[in-house]
Amino acid sequence: MFKTVVVMLAAVTAGTIGDLLLASGMKELGDISTMNLRGIMRVAVQALTTPKLVFGTAMLAVFFFLWLAVLSWEDLSVALPMQALNYILVAFLSQYFLHEVVSPLRWAGTVLVAIGVIMITKSSGA
Repeated sequence: MFKTVVVMLAAVTAGTIGDLLLASGMKELGDISTMNLRGIMRVAVQALTTPKLVFGTAMLAVFFFLWLAVLSWEDLSVALPMQALNYILVAFLSQYFLHEVVSPLRWAGTVLVAIGVIMITKSSGA
C-alpha cells in the first residue's frame, strides 16, 4: 500500500501541475467559446507552441503513465478515489496561483473529499 500511496501522490502532483498550467495557458489565449472557426484554429496552432500548454500536457502524460503503473498492482476501487486528491490540491493551488475565489462551500466539499479518500485508503489495508 505504501508504494501505491507514494506513486499516486507523484501522479496527482503531476496531474495537478498539468491542470494548472493548462488552465493558465488557455486563459492567456482567450475564451474559445466566443470565437468563430478561424479564431479557434488560430488558438489551436498557438496552443501547440505555448510553453505552459506544452509543459502542462507533458505533466498530464507523466500522470497517465504513473496511473497505468498503479493500475497494474492496485484495485481500481482503491486507486481511483486516490485521484480525488487532485481536487484538494487544485483548490489550494488555484487560489494562490490562478487567483481564483474558493468559497467556503467549496472548501467544505474539498474536506469531505479528503475524508472519503482517507477512509477508502484505510479500508484497503484491512
